[in-house]
Amino acid sequence: MRSWTDTLRFAFQPIVNLTTGGVAALEILARPEAGDVLAQARRDPELDGRLAALAIRSAARQETLLPLHVNVFAGTLADLGGLAALREAVREAGRMPWEVTVDVGPPFTHVPHRALIEAVTTLRGEGFRVCADGIGDGDVPLRVLADLAPDLVKLDASLLTRPAVVRAMRTLCEQLGALLSIEGVETEQQCAAALSAGAQLAQGELFGPPTRRPAADVYVPTLSHATAATPPYGPSVRQFVRPAALLPAGASAGQVRALLTGSPEVSGVLLVDAAGVPVRSVHRSRFLLSLSGRYGHALYADRPAAKLGDPPRTVGVDATAWEVLDVVADGGRDRTSDDVAVVDRLGRCVGVVRLADLVRALAESRVEEAAGLNPLTRLPGSDTITTEVDRRITDGRIFALSWLDVDGFKQVNDSAGFAAGDELIRAVGRALQAAAYGATRVGHIGGDDFLVLTDPEGLDPLAMSVLDTPWSAGGLAVTLSLATVLCSPGSVTDHRQAATCLAPLKQAAKSLRGASWVLGHAGLPGHEIRRGSGAAPAQAGCGAGGPSLA
Repeated sequence: MRSWTDTLRFAFQPIVNLTTGGVAALEILARPEAGDVLAQARRDPELDGRLAALAIRSAARQETLLPLHVNVFAGTLADLGGLAALREAVREAGRMPWEVTVDVGPPFTHVPHRALIEAVTTLRGEGFRVCADGIGDGDVPLRVLADLAPDLVKLDASLLTRPAVVRAMRTLCEQLGALLSIEGVETEQQCAAALSAGAQLAQGELFGPPTRRPAADVYVPTLSHATAATPPYGPSVRQFVRPAALLPAGASAGQVRALLTGSPEVSGVLLVDAAGVPVRSVHRSRFLLSLSGRYGHALYADRPAAKLGDPPRTVGVDATAWEVLDVVADGGRDRTSDDVAVVDRLGRCVGVVRLADLVRALAESRVEEAAGLNPLTRLPGSDTITTEVDRRITDGRIFALSWLDVDGFKQVNDSAGFAAGDELIRAVGRALQAAAYGATRVGHIGGDDFLVLTDPEGLDPLAMSVLDTPWSAGGLAVTLSLATVLCSPGSVTDHRQAATCLAPLKQAAKSLRGASWVLGHAGLPGHEIRRGSGAAPAQAGCGAGGPSLA
């Protein structure tokens, strides 16, 4: 009699890094030729655990070096308290636990919460990575999701039609230290929406369908990264992580050579200890050059590869692209092409980044940034400020948004000339930049109008610096007006509402004589006059209409 395993096959679907366009991992999917093994596995934890082990063995036969994702029902983990069969299969395949991500999927209803969390903790302690699967199309409670503290969250592509939900999930992922992946992507529009929402990974028919052989190449649309949220301090290194080629620290030079010659896409090998911590870095070209010498193979083939390696260069998963460049710059010039290992909080390798990926992305971001600069002051325009406003709202941060302009600027141009007016604008821009520090962002949105975004503690020094300065243009004394709205978490929903709150405050500041400053709070009536004299309407607050920031 044929066993159910005789009719079971496995398919491999690529998980794509949306920034690099490379395959980050492979999800292994069971494909029974007859019957519904998955329905049985949902009811039988032992069977589900065996399926996960068979998936690893199937991947081992394909000789792929990519990290693997295997699917396990939440109930299986809670019932078994671990996955002995999976651990054994990973060991037999010569894989490291941290190369395997366990995709924990629904149903979660009626699964014992404590048992599930304890099982996940055990897996993570052994080095396995954990993914929360089926989010948005399953029944996972938010409490369970938070307690799982997954390394990766997979969100169903159907939620891309609800951008606010995806942005909220991205924020949650940032708080949990998890990557966000969109699964089921079928169209280029969905891919663009995933990138715009800040997802780092994606999978679906668009990139590559599940196949019996792991895909070497995938289709990734050419997308503008201008829509992706890029923090002012540089993109996160997480966006550029590629799979790492790993071997045990005691691997011989012959083993490294076999890996490199069989995998031309691998640029280097990391030798790791039993915990997955990188101990040596073997660069492809330098290593093969050493072995290609007259006596190279005889000298090194059976000796430890570590003797031909270098100390690894590492960065944490929370590093930025600019910090990676700092690490590269601190090393010798002969190592500028070496991969940089990305490690988790325990020092274990989770992947590598390549210098070429970083340089390309940072160059693109600088070109896009330059295109948005005001030609007069070389300050960014409103798009940069509004993007940062929305980010701070999403992060639940308190911030101060200010609008500054020159009083009677038309008269300056009419009396002193356009050249004097332009020089005044440039001088105000330079003063704002000089007074800005830390998280303060200064933008010039046209004419004599400036936007300033800062933390509350940076507000007073900046305001005093520009308002206490005597200003003139062509011998004509001028004053500045400053309007500020303080936005506490939950007081505004986006930059448009913040602009609505700021508009009446600007009107109030302009109604005062001399250098003026009006401060209000989003969602609250009234305002405080901090500078200026005259009768400004005290009832000014958030209202409808007024200038837009966008």
